Amino acid sequence: MTTPRPTAELSADEARRIALRAQGFLGAPERRSGVRGILRHLGAIQLDTISVLARSHELVPYARLGAVGRKTVENAYWKDTHAFEYWSHAACILPIEEWPHFAFRRRAYRNRPHWNHELPDGAYDQVIKQLRSEGPLTATELGGAKKTNDWWDWSGSKVAVERALMYGEVVCVERRGWKRVYDLAERAIPDTLLHDELDDTECVRRLVRLAGQSLGVGTRADIADYHRLKGDQVDAVIADSGLVPVTVEGWGKPAWADPAALETPPRGRHRTTLLSPFDSLIWERARTERIFGFTHRLEAYVPKPKRVHGYFAMPVLAGGRLVGRVDPAREGRTLVAKQVTLDGLKAVPAVARALTEAATWVDCTDVRVERVDAPDLHEPLVRELARTTA
Repeated sequence: MTTPRPTAELSADEARRIALRAQGFLGAPERRSGVRGILRHLGAIQLDTISVLARSHELVPYARLGAVGRKTVENAYWKDTHAFEYWSHAACILPIEEWPHFAFRRRAYRNRPHWNHELPDGAYDQVIKQLRSEGPLTATELGGAKKTNDWWDWSGSKVAVERALMYGEVVCVERRGWKRVYDLAERAIPDTLLHDELDDTECVRRLVRLAGQSLGVGTRADIADYHRLKGDQVDAVIADSGLVPVTVEGWGKPAWADPAALETPPRGRHRTTLLSPFDSLIWERARTERIFGFTHRLEAYVPKPKRVHGYFAMPVLAGGRLVGRVDPAREGRTLVAKQVTLDGLKAVPAVARALTEAATWVDCTDVRVERVDAPDLHEPLVRELARTTA
């Protein structure tokens, strides 16, 4: 692909600030639109099974809006057919109006020749029949999620309903105790959106444009990763996606930007907060290193002896920089900072503030610091926490 002449040259700092604003961390968020506004702004919010302070899809709006009620978060996603769950960057909550633009992925699943689980004869039709007469239902209510205690050993009904979800005949309409609740798409998706009429090119073009808007500025790899597209899919549509080519100091690769992001310099208040490891600001490891000079890796699936920063280390954002990490836990009404990594003494006030706000949000009355990577910073952090909670 021949890259067009860049329309703008951005400094590394300008690109960082554009990215922060695009992700809702610079300038006052639109509080009237609340969680639903954040969902539309980001285009996708990742789900994950891990819950430490809260689940990731709760942490994402919290990081941008502050102490929004957790029930408010769930209602915003699932009430009034506002969103649906599907495969985007990973399993994600997506704005309902984007249903038609995932038709290319539903078609790909329908044409997929090989699957990890065999579909038993008759199981698919039985699940559809049961949902039509009894739905919405969980996999357990459909006949069982698993055959044994092994996490991968799905029952026939679970295999069938997950296949139907990928095909688009079934939709996850909410999470109940973290279990998916399934219903027929014909009941859950508004009639005006319930179609697969858009061809693959139009679907991918839309997702490339959305990724560019949500990132502000990004390389080909950044844009592809946002909704897990292939590089050649991006190449085929980026010229007419509405994004404009730019160069960014120090990036070394061509980049594209949302033209609206270039119209006005990013200004406003920075958020100080703990970030979910699954936050879209830091989804792509190479991008996070390029923009923030910060190496981010989830260690939950790393053997404990090999962990460097902790099981669920949450980066700390302050002043538009990533200034440390906190691996949190809860003991009763105490938020425990099991391990804290700080970018020097200057990061202490921001980390203390982020910990105090997070503790209040999850209804903890105390914060206890167990370990700081630089032992000489342990006491200054404890003192600062005492001051912020006084």
